[in-house]
Amino acid sequence: MDSIFKDLKIVELASVLAGPAVGMFFAELGAQVTKIENKNTNGDVTRGWRLPNESKERDYSAYYCSVNWQKEVVLLDLKSEVDRESLFDLIGDTDIVIANYRPGSAERLGVDYQSLKQYNPKLIYANLTSFGEKSTRPAFDIVLQAETGFLYMTGEADRAPVRMPVALIDILAAHQLKEAILIALLKRYQTGKGSFVSTSLYESALASLANQATNWLMESHIPQRMGSQHPNIAPYGDIFYTLDEKAVVLAVGTEKQFKQLVEVLRIPELGEDERFATNASRVIHREALNEILADQFRKHEATPLMEELIRLAVPAGLIRNMEGVFTNPTAQEMILEEVKNDGTLSKRVKTVAFEFLSE
Repeated sequence: MDSIFKDLKIVELASVLAGPAVGMFFAELGAQVTKIENKNTNGDVTRGWRLPNESKERDYSAYYCSVNWQKEVVLLDLKSEVDRESLFDLIGDTDIVIANYRPGSAERLGVDYQSLKQYNPKLIYANLTSFGEKSTRPAFDIVLQAETGFLYMTGEADRAPVRMPVALIDILAAHQLKEAILIALLKRYQTGKGSFVSTSLYESALASLANQATNWLMESHIPQRMGSQHPNIAPYGDIFYTLDEKAVVLAVGTEKQFKQLVEVLRIPELGEDERFATNASRVIHREALNEILADQFRKHEATPLMEELIRLAVPAGLIRNMEGVFTNPTAQEMILEEVKNDGTLSKRVKTVAFEFLSE
């Protein structure tokens, strides 16, 4: 599968996270990706986004590595005529350009779709914006989380909103742009013609509101901060601590799963209690239910408890930190390593998380 796009050539004129994530996706599938970075600013801004104790020996941060794998980096000043000519030389046999300029900036540099397609009529130009093609408003992920309702909904009741700890809006926008590019590739295969495709972080976030948006649109319900709890299901998102102080979260979505849960916790009579006999009643009496479950979880150690929950197909998970996450063999198989030009080893997680079997 890692060679399915081996003949595809991509020029990445994008920086930060969303655009480079799209480039890395195609690189993982075998495409040749040339990443153009601004030599006047020492490259992509995320090269300098280091953790407080991160090594300054490298010319890149761990953040930068997360979406920049197997790319040929070329430093150019696109305000320079000579450097622009170097880019135009690349465009002639390029299949896809990925860009995330503010509206008007690409045109001023002569690297917008209308300009570049003169060098290659079959070019697919994939553009990312913050708030749309006509908006000059700059934004980073947390601004989009605020403007699209995610920040309002995230956090504990009666406390300040909490940012999702991954720039998830960027990731969602990257997925939207990948899909648009794949459709454009199909169109080119059918017609031989190039395309301009575009998405915004704003629209990508809106498209991901799913049931929370529908709850408002159909029922005028404004979702409130509930921590990890679910407004329609209980116990779902409720967190409990074991005898050995491990945190377990539940996602019990069916009556059968609830009966299995109380069996594991050795309180089967709870399934007959009218307050907890159905999901609807459990949502109403969530606080009372959680008090009982919390007491029972405290009687069990995490490992044997999780083994029993898994055996009986009760949806539950240990809340793990990054060290705990990457003890899992499947997680370890998702790690991509690369030796950079300075000889240092970099690591990141694959952006491709699917299998592709052809016959």
